[in-house]
Amino acid sequence: MKSMLTLLAALMTFPLTASGQAYPAKPIRMVVPFPAGGAMDTVARAIGNRLGEALGQQVVVDNRGGAGGTIGADIVAKAAPDGYTVVLTGGPPHLAYPFLMKNVPFDTVKDFTPIIKAATAPQALVVHPALPVNSVRELIDYAKRNPGKLSYGTPGVGSGPHLGGMLLNRMAGIDLVHVGYRGGAPALNDVLGGQIQVAILVLSTVIPHARSGKLRLIGVLDSQRARAAPDVPTLADAAVPGYAAPDQWIGIFGPARLPAAITNQINAAVQKAIAFPEVTSRLEAAGFEVKGGSAQEFADYVLKAYEMYARLATELNIKPE
Repeated sequence: MKSMLTLLAALMTFPLTASGQAYPAKPIRMVVPFPAGGAMDTVARAIGNRLGEALGQQVVVDNRGGAGGTIGADIVAKAAPDGYTVVLTGGPPHLAYPFLMKNVPFDTVKDFTPIIKAATAPQALVVHPALPVNSVRELIDYAKRNPGKLSYGTPGVGSGPHLGGMLLNRMAGIDLVHVGYRGGAPALNDVLGGQIQVAILVLSTVIPHARSGKLRLIGVLDSQRARAAPDVPTLADAAVPGYAAPDQWIGIFGPARLPAAITNQINAAVQKAIAFPEVTSRLEAAGFEVKGGSAQEFADYVLKAYEMYARLATELNIKPE
């Protein structure tokens, strides 16, 4: 009798799917709403294998780029809340969609279940070497002498870099023209090729090219210097006092009404995955800062961040396009 009770207690610790099977009973689809090669794809593939080991099922990374990330996110918003479809995405874009884009097909807060904040990604301001600019101050001076003639590329409308560029325009009194791409990789390709002169991208994607001399890294947008590039000044230190862009984070969400037991199981598995030395070192070498924490902590953060983006949209007079 005692052994039977022990077995029942053990079985109760495993969430059950609608079919009554212990979760997970099949591979899990991790949608990345941006093209392969970008920052979010890097995070997804860095943790994917270890996450699969922790869950006991394969985790399949599915890149579904387009429409600023809304196509991939919409797939998850409309998926069954059974834990077999999740999205690895980031902010600001995920939470800022309603302030920047018309006809968003989902509610960025109500249609998702926050699972975990996996990492944060410092943002970097880079210029093509052909541009006669070696610092943030020189970029501002050049932009003032050439109003409307410099374009800056970002991963897309509503991304952290996009909001960061708008904030830079306002605080520095310049007019950099925004060019939104379908992810960080195509924006990086165009600034490397000289099709655009300036870009704001996740630090991890530009560090190798800055070290090789193909790009000039002149500043980071965050309030503190990045651990991966401690010699690079913040924009506030370099030329724009008080400047600090919205936090760029990467997290995992499930559909709304994802059962708490499954949410917590995925959360624990992700924390286990990002704790592996090779995963942590890979992410940190790429310029990410590994995070973690409970699902509830992430849910609380999401609500606060959403409110912050709403205030920023009002302050910058941003209208959905």
